[in-house]
Amino acid sequence: MNSPLRLSGRRAFVTGGAKGIGAAIVRRLAAEGASVIIADQDVDAARSLAAEIGASAVRLDVTDLQAAHDAVSAARPLAILVNNAGVDQHAFFTHTTLAQWEPLLAVNLEAVLATTHAALPAMQAAGYGRIINISSEAGRMGSRGGAVYAAAKGGVIAFTKSIARENGHKGITANVVAPGPIDTPLLRKAVEQGGERLLDAMKASTLLGRLGRPEEVAAAVAFLASDEAAFITGETLGVSGGMGCGR
Repeated sequence: MNSPLRLSGRRAFVTGGAKGIGAAIVRRLAAEGASVIIADQDVDAARSLAAEIGASAVRLDVTDLQAAHDAVSAARPLAILVNNAGVDQHAFFTHTTLAQWEPLLAVNLEAVLATTHAALPAMQAAGYGRIINISSEAGRMGSRGGAVYAAAKGGVIAFTKSIARENGHKGITANVVAPGPIDTPLLRKAVEQGGERLLDAMKASTLLGRLGRPEEVAAAVAFLASDEAAFITGETLGVSGGMGCGR
């Protein structure tokens, strides 16, 4: 049986950790003994969650790449880095503009590069590190109406594989968790706009015929952050009800 404190004594930094999937990840890591730093643009929500679970919070807009780099640098040494912050915008590619691409790429890809760049030196010096990047099944399958988002999330997967190759001999693992449709306030907002047919389509896209729960994503992250996953690196773990394996 897994130890309930298998992350005891380890410091973790979670971007976008105040709400939704990020909050579930923060709660799970803290429950397993990690000392968690919640980084989020909504610092009030981050502080509220931090007070509840005994974590700490910092205000961070990850589109400011220098600020993202500096926040992680200030938090070193870290044992665990979870790049969870993400943003999406639904539109067919030819209906998008250059200006619309910038925040999607900055949040979903460039910020991952910035925080990882900041975390790696101390992890290399310590000979230990766990980097878990939250991508999406869209990064493996593509997304109708989300081409730029899918491109960024696919880039996260390729980047993570590269970091795994460069740092395996340093005792650092780097892996991806790729969620499918997860029942979060953000998804429910999309359903309000798209109607029940959209919700039904999301459920039908999975082999299990349901939405996932944030806690199910968090469980995968906690596993990859633990020593039980010490021989796993460069991998993408789908938490998507089988969406990624096709029909």
